[in-house]
Amino acid sequence: MDIFGEHPSIPIGIAILIAIYLGACRVTGRRPTRMQAVWFAIAMVAILYVQSELDELADARIFSMHMLQHLMQAFVIPPLLLLGTPDWMLRPWVLSKPIKPVARLLTKPVIAFAIFSAVFVTAHFPPIFDRMCRDENFHIFLHLCFMASGILLWWPILSPLPEMPRLSYPAQILYLFLLMIPMTAVAAPITLATHVIYPWYTEGAHGWGLKPLEDQVLGGLIMWVGQGTYLMFIFTFIFYRWQQREDRDIPVMPTSAVPELRVVRSRSVAHL
Repeated sequence: MDIFGEHPSIPIGIAILIAIYLGACRVTGRRPTRMQAVWFAIAMVAILYVQSELDELADARIFSMHMLQHLMQAFVIPPLLLLGTPDWMLRPWVLSKPIKPVARLLTKPVIAFAIFSAVFVTAHFPPIFDRMCRDENFHIFLHLCFMASGILLWWPILSPLPEMPRLSYPAQILYLFLLMIPMTAVAAPITLATHVIYPWYTEGAHGWGLKPLEDQVLGGLIMWVGQGTYLMFIFTFIFYRWQQREDRDIPVMPTSAVPELRVVRSRSVAHL
């Protein structure tokens, strides 16, 4: 694999992101927390893997790997980037006068959800998807759209900025539950189709020796079952955090009040 020769935009893009990240630290004299740095590093590795290894498999007409690539671009990389970016690094840009109104609008849960759903569903329409497979520039554009709309999608859950707060825990669970609707709208027709939907996969040698229709079903299941399992894991984690907060909010009776309670109870018994 020679990602520098075939896809020079990948290492160049990653290098630019790292340079911006480190440059912001140098200019401000501040540093991200250790976990933020780890999340950002994992995001860079994930981008490299998705845009090189998985991209090669997708180019080999392995539809299931193409679907896995799209899921990672929308569900894995954006959360990692949000978790890895400190609030002080984003604030001067996102809350600047020209950008703030647009940012507040686009990150509203309903708007962010609608934009992501529109991008993801439209990209998998047969004419759009087939063009993506044949036009490398359009392919790159759609992948960037997946990641950009994915950042908007995950912002109401992982917002790094207190000025643009996250949804409450119950709202987060509902938000992600509703996300299954557009994802199912894409995955179900692919999984249940009785013929190959995307012509590009029937026009050449197919990687791994799979038949195009078998690979299409596998790709649909990866999207359908894979994203459902992933979201259920996120549901569980959010519910756990919610329960932890509820437990902390329950008032605890001070131990000093216990003897007083016993005295009152003993007097009541004596009175009877």
